[in-house]
Amino acid sequence: MAVLGTAWKLVRVPVAVGSVLVGQTIHAVRRSDLPYFPDQDPSGTFGDPALPLLRITLLGDSVVTAPGCDPLDACWARRTATHLSSRFHVELISVAVGGSKVHDVIANQIGPALATEPDMVYVAVGGNDALRGTLLHRFETDYERMVAALHEQVDIVACSGIGDLGTIPRLPALASAAARIRARSFDKAVARVVSRYERAEKSVSWGPQYAGLETDLSTFAGDQFHASAVGHGLFADHGSIPLTEKLLAQRQVTNARRGSA
Repeated sequence: MAVLGTAWKLVRVPVAVGSVLVGQTIHAVRRSDLPYFPDQDPSGTFGDPALPLLRITLLGDSVVTAPGCDPLDACWARRTATHLSSRFHVELISVAVGGSKVHDVIANQIGPALATEPDMVYVAVGGNDALRGTLLHRFETDYERMVAALHEQVDIVACSGIGDLGTIPRLPALASAAARIRARSFDKAVARVVSRYERAEKSVSWGPQYAGLETDLSTFAGDQFHASAVGHGLFADHGSIPLTEKLLAQRQVTNARRGSA
């Protein structure tokens, strides 16, 4: 009985954390005293058309659609495309929808994304799963389904890590603590999944380079929930640009080996 009691306590802890987070997140999101920002579309073309084509298709949630990021050119996706535009003619195509969870990406975004025939896909999803009560094992199972489907048909699969959601100013203190615990666990789940796929990599999303998200309110938009242009700069400089460069370098090495075979 003592063993059963201990086991039940261990089960109850994450369930309780998830329940508190979901309830307080719903309350925080419904605040009428803060502005609402709609989804934006970061799609565009960047660089000289004479350069080699690099088509990047974006899937995911509001991390991609950048509500409240002004100007839109400051969002991490466009910053990354601009960074690459001296070497490539970049076609950036977004099929992302704000509020999406992983199962939404599987159901509604993978098909349209593959139809664009991308050279690279960049997936940024998981924050809503962490904030809205998705069970960790369910998230990891669905995330693997998503990565497997993309990896089968696309040469490069870039996956955004899930950063410290506890820094979101809009969340009350108790929800912030729960969000931090959940985000860390879900980020590790993403890492486990991508480690099993040769052409998939995950961005670095935790570390002192992101300290500004906790100390500088200007890193968040006016809704105190989504990242501002300043916050997107952190995502680009420490996440998407290094990850994209790493994956492109790996592709170059792979192509060179194929050419010499």
